[in-house]
Amino acid sequence: MNSLSGQLTNWRLHLLVVLISVLAELIGIIKIPLGIGSIVLLPLFYAFIMGLLVNPNIIKKAKALISNEKAAMATPVILISVLPFIAKFGTLIGPAFEKILAVGPAMILQELGNLGTLLIAMPVAILLLRMGRESIGACFSIAREPNIALISDRYGLKNPEGIGVMGVYVMGTMFGTLFFALLASFLATTGLFDIRALAMACGVGSGSMTAACSGALASSVPAMKDEILALAGASNLLTNATGLYLGLFVALPLAEKLYVLLSKETTTAALQQRSSGNV
Repeated sequence: MNSLSGQLTNWRLHLLVVLISVLAELIGIIKIPLGIGSIVLLPLFYAFIMGLLVNPNIIKKAKALISNEKAAMATPVILISVLPFIAKFGTLIGPAFEKILAVGPAMILQELGNLGTLLIAMPVAILLLRMGRESIGACFSIAREPNIALISDRYGLKNPEGIGVMGVYVMGTMFGTLFFALLASFLATTGLFDIRALAMACGVGSGSMTAACSGALASSVPAMKDEILALAGASNLLTNATGLYLGLFVALPLAEKLYVLLSKETTTAALQQRSSGNV
């Protein structure tokens, strides 16, 4: 109760949020041509940058505006601020249900695409970055709350696997939303992918990332705004429903096997280099 009261009376934080939001909206949407496509800079991008500049954990001089303790109170509010957008997803899924069904098996099978994160990231983490078992927690998913719960239950958060998943969670919270919005806006303007496929790709099990991605797509193709939001919302809902089971029964066991395979290759290569050096 005291923490809730502290958040409600934290007028400096609320004032900064209002000022940042107003400034970001005044700047508006900016499109920057880039090769075959363009990057669409949304007010969310400017708000993110301005938020970093007034964060005392990043910019020490920002303590003059707000203390570390006051800034930390903003963390629980993130989930609350995303809830209206998720609620809007729910209102759009119903009317667009026939269009979602028309997509067919792609909507159901899209969850398997998340395994691409594991298959690409694990070799990089182990062979290039020389990570240990931290790579299992870091690479088997995008490390959102259900994935953290899974790793915590299986290994514990103080073990290497827990450190790995928490590291990716923190990075995703800080930069994932921004990266997702920029990537979505660029891919939408290239014409290389069907906009519906990109909309489904927005549903990765993170409300903030889904909101940023689908918002960028909707700004790039305003005529399909409702369909984009509906597909992204349905995709995110399916990911939340099936992602935990996919992680538990497929991704995590596969990460374990890949770690054993790739780490053996690393050890073998190291032994060969040592033996050749001795010769």
